[in-house]
Amino acid sequence: MNDETMGQEDAAQDAEACAEALESLDRISLDEIAFDDSGVDVQDGPETEAQSDDQDADDVEPAEDEAGHEDTESEAGNQPESDTGEETVLLDSLPAEDSLTRELPGLGSAPAVDETIAMGDIPLPSVPSAREAEVRHRKMSPKRRNLMVAGVVAVALVAGGAGYTAWNGYQQEQAAVAAANAHTMMSVQIGVHAAGLDCSTGSKIPVQVSGQDSDGSSVSETLYVDEHGRGIKLLPGDYTFSIAASPIAADGTIYTVPTTKAQVTVKSDGQDLSAQATFKLKVPSADTVTDDQIDAAAKYAEEGGVNSAAVAKVLQQAATARRDAATNAVSSRKAQAARDADARHKATDLYQLDIPVEWYGKVATWQNGSTLCIYLAGDTSTPLVTLVTVRDGESFTPDEGDAVLGAANLGNGYTVYASGPVYPYVVPQTINGRTQNPVSTYPMDTAIELVELTTGNRYTYSQIKNVLVGKDGKADAATKLECDYLAQILLPSIKAQD
Repeated sequence: MNDETMGQEDAAQDAEACAEALESLDRISLDEIAFDDSGVDVQDGPETEAQSDDQDADDVEPAEDEAGHEDTESEAGNQPESDTGEETVLLDSLPAEDSLTRELPGLGSAPAVDETIAMGDIPLPSVPSAREAEVRHRKMSPKRRNLMVAGVVAVALVAGGAGYTAWNGYQQEQAAVAAANAHTMMSVQIGVHAAGLDCSTGSKIPVQVSGQDSDGSSVSETLYVDEHGRGIKLLPGDYTFSIAASPIAADGTIYTVPTTKAQVTVKSDGQDLSAQATFKLKVPSADTVTDDQIDAAAKYAEEGGVNSAAVAKVLQQAATARRDAATNAVSSRKAQAARDADARHKATDLYQLDIPVEWYGKVATWQNGSTLCIYLAGDTSTPLVTLVTVRDGESFTPDEGDAVLGAANLGNGYTVYASGPVYPYVVPQTINGRTQNPVSTYPMDTAIELVELTTGNRYTYSQIKNVLVGKDGKADAATKLECDYLAQILLPSIKAQD
């Protein structure tokens, strides 16, 4: 037998073994995979013609192939026949002694090999040439090729089915987790700003929550958060947050309730919603807090803002006391301001005016008819300004050493002239001893006070002395400074008498 014939026999035997294994696999998966009978019958038809063509091409018919096929048919006599007429041997139907390691037909028993034989002594299998591969492919019957393809498809389907089962299981697991989360309360945090609030000693902030949870149920409830915005627990869903009322700080502080609302979506536990929901609670003037605001804050504090109704009552009393104290203080200030305004208010038979607030308590007045003099308290010889009434069209000449500091027309035929020393100039010169005819000399503290009163504290004595007056002794800048100030604080208050 030549090499080519032996190669063909080997190929036939290899194909027979593969076909048997695949047929077994095909038999195992028949319950899960249905083949189209018509497709197999069509392949059976031209089998004889294909075999005839193979014989013509090679003129060699491996006897072992037919013999092996007949032996298989005789051994599987009790097995059910497939639609194709081929008999399939199940692996578990083989006798115990007939295993997958049985001798292949025609090969006989393998000779015993000495373990000491070197690997280099073992001949390596040769790679079939392109011609031999073509011969093997052509000699395989269409039916066996179909069975081999069916086996591969079966394996792919089984593997794909396993993958689909795993993916479907994963999807079901994720759906179960999502369903469980949809019925789990989630803790969320919002942003709040309330100066001075410590919820461990005061009440918590009531937050009105409305919306719909993941079950489709409507939600409308009041939850409470601390000064850090923590304390809200909700099912996943879409909600609207707003501040229901003011908390009460330990010192009785009541806050202005913001009117803003925030739309949020709760998705997960520990979610920070401060970017979507932040509320600023400002501290108003305590005297403006109303009884209704205090009562609302106390109501929510009792319902959940504090641990007990007794604590809520204590906080309510603190808020009321704080408001009342502020109201009393404001009332006292207003009463004092009214008394001060009355004391500052001066009147003559032709005009009335108000002593500047900056001067009040530091000056006194004397009056003679329509002439009014404002002087340094406790020193009648140190007048700040003297007001003299002159009929319209008449001239006015101030006393020696004084300058005209301003005038106010009453509109009733009279004009009031304001005159006096230019203290921002006179005082520094007098202290330095440079004034030739000083009105008087002044102690340093008096000099500083006179400069402050006539300039409204806009300049210090040192600035007046070193900058506005300087060593040249010119009074223009100092005079203008005093005139401007009096024009702002005194002259506008001079009005004709009713």
